[in-house]
Amino acid sequence: MRTPYDQIGEVPTFTLESTDVKNGEELAPPQRSGIFGAGGSDTSPELHWSGFPAGTRSFAVTMYDPLAPTASGFWHWAVADIPVTTTSLPTGAGEENSSTLPPGAWQLTNDASLRRYLGAAPPAGHGRHNYYIAVHALDVDTIGIPETSTPAFLTFNLGGHTLARAVITPWWEAR
Repeated sequence: MRTPYDQIGEVPTFTLESTDVKNGEELAPPQRSGIFGAGGSDTSPELHWSGFPAGTRSFAVTMYDPLAPTASGFWHWAVADIPVTTTSLPTGAGEENSSTLPPGAWQLTNDASLRRYLGAAPPAGHGRHNYYIAVHALDVDTIGIPETSTPAFLTFNLGGHTLARAVITPWWEAR
């Protein structure tokens, strides 16, 4: 399956799973947005991964909606500099000022200028939106960008450092 991340570069994949979201299935209310009035609670999903390349030195996690009614899609979540010893994030790790992210990992501001996970909230009648949740296996300990960077700038910098990428794609549609 092709994803918007393939534009960064096609790379091998590995296993990404979640107890909260499933590939190809509708998002549950916790992963929808309450901040944007979609009836959810803006709770980031649990993620766990395995089978990444031996040369991996860190990870980044991103969530992107390419169908948002903007010229550039919408970045819902981005976490950089996750240590290679971390192979899971618990439910709710994307809260603002999260205490459950591993030491050294940090959240970028999303496209709503919030430094946290923002759940799905497509406009009513806009149709089904796919949410591409990715774990990027990187060949560096730190991506080396300022904490004021955007998720788009993060993914630009991932281009030269991504060894492999795992993606799950749940969806949601406001009716």
